[in-house]
Amino acid sequence: MDNNDIIELLDILYGMVTEAWGVPLGADKCIIEREKAIEIINDIKANLPTALAEAKRLVAARDEFIGNAKREAEALRKSAEEKARAMVEEQEVVRVARTRSAEMIASAEAKSNELRRVASEYVDDIMRQAEESMSAALSTIQASHNAFKTAGGAKPGEKK
Repeated sequence: MDNNDIIELLDILYGMVTEAWGVPLGADKCIIEREKAIEIINDIKANLPTALAEAKRLVAARDEFIGNAKREAEALRKSAEEKARAMVEEQEVVRVARTRSAEMIASAEAKSNELRRVASEYVDDIMRQAEESMSAALSTIQASHNAFKTAGGAKPGEKK
């Protein structure tokens, strides 16, 4: 017999009492079939320990289920916290890497600009020196040409 049977028996007993004939001059007393009431009470008493044991088993199973659910929820919470912490650390690493990368690029660009400036100055200086050397060589050639013309009897500036 299960819990529903016990409840059904209690409902039958309740119905017997509420539908019973009242005793004259005793508003709170009634007449019921003693044997039938005792039989129902005995059935309830016989099945009550089984029902209580089943109820205890169900409560224990429920408590175990709740305990397992709490442990699983706690494990999930801890795992989520660890993942979130790792993601924050990863984002921090990425942020630091980006900052360092930007610094390195800025430094490389500054060095590149400085090298361009120095190279430009060097090339400008070399070209100026070449121009001065060529100008001096041209002056020497013109002087030699004039000396050659003079030695040959021609007047300077005159063509032969």
